[in-house]
Amino acid sequence: MPRTKLRIVLLFGGRSSEHAISCATAGGVLGAIDRERYEVVPVGITRDGAFVLEHDDSTRFALDVEVLPEVADNGTRVHWPESTRSRELTVVEDGVSRSLGEVDLVFPILHGPFGEDGTVQGMLDLLNLPYVGNGVLASALGMDKHFTKTVLEAAGISVAPWVTLTKRGWTADRELWQRRIEGLGYPQFVKPARAGSSVGVSRVTGPEGVAAAVAMAFAEDSKVLVEREIVGREVECAVLGGRDGAPARVSVAGEVVVTGRDFYDFEAKYLGAPGVELVCPADLREGELAEMQRIAARAFESIGGEGLARVDFFLTESGFVVNEVNTMPGFTPISMFPKCWLASGLTYPELIDELIELALE
Repeated sequence: MPRTKLRIVLLFGGRSSEHAISCATAGGVLGAIDRERYEVVPVGITRDGAFVLEHDDSTRFALDVEVLPEVADNGTRVHWPESTRSRELTVVEDGVSRSLGEVDLVFPILHGPFGEDGTVQGMLDLLNLPYVGNGVLASALGMDKHFTKTVLEAAGISVAPWVTLTKRGWTADRELWQRRIEGLGYPQFVKPARAGSSVGVSRVTGPEGVAAAVAMAFAEDSKVLVEREIVGREVECAVLGGRDGAPARVSVAGEVVVTGRDFYDFEAKYLGAPGVELVCPADLREGELAEMQRIAARAFESIGGEGLARVDFFLTESGFVVNEVNTMPGFTPISMFPKCWLASGLTYPELIDELIELALE
């Protein structure tokens, strides 16, 4: 009897410091995906990189301040197809191998290195498995803040002035790099070049805080970005790829209003810490939204974007400055990406459908 539902592998967890956020995103998708249309195979990646068959239960992956969700090693091992001639997944459990069936699509909701950076996308390309989201190049560019800025600047898009540090350079000639950092002015933000969710990020108000901030960022990555702080409203747009060769589509804007914190950090983003409000749609003057949407689409196209992205801006007195292009944005029902599309007329389940259709196309 032929299958009537698409079989979707939901891939989440991973080796990065954003493991828990990926799990929370998986919980949101598991709870909202249309079960009349899709059969879901939840595959978790443990912090050690093992592929395991997870429970199809969204409540297991709820964000809890006390205990963050994670993929535990339950002893199962999921095996990908051996060649492009098959799309069959198998799982070994208690020493016995069984089929998980032919897969139609992979939905990799992985954040950070070893998932959002093109590595998993490359693996899926090798296996010729269709997947949701950006390809290898756009994923790698979006993950690396230095190269994102380099590409955007070449495309004529304004970005914050920055200096990029490597561990080798910082150790070999700290005095030189400190002078370059001084040249940016203060306050500054110091952040890992290839991490997200504000992990390892510090706000520095003077030279005395730089060394500690750089050390904290180097704990997350071997490459660190130091940026001059941009004074402006923090606004964001969600982007979806166009259908049938059409241009990318851009949502209304959302705004992050920070009132009682230095910046929109991990605790405020995910653990309910006070001092931050997410507003969608943002209150923009006539013409501002259109300009923001134009720049967001341009940024998406500049990195070779496919599927989805969230483009983060500062709205300053002199115009828009792009802060980041996030190629796998937070995707829980309360995250800014789905909130912006909801305000644009697309519900959370419909957004999941659209991403799947884009991937199949």
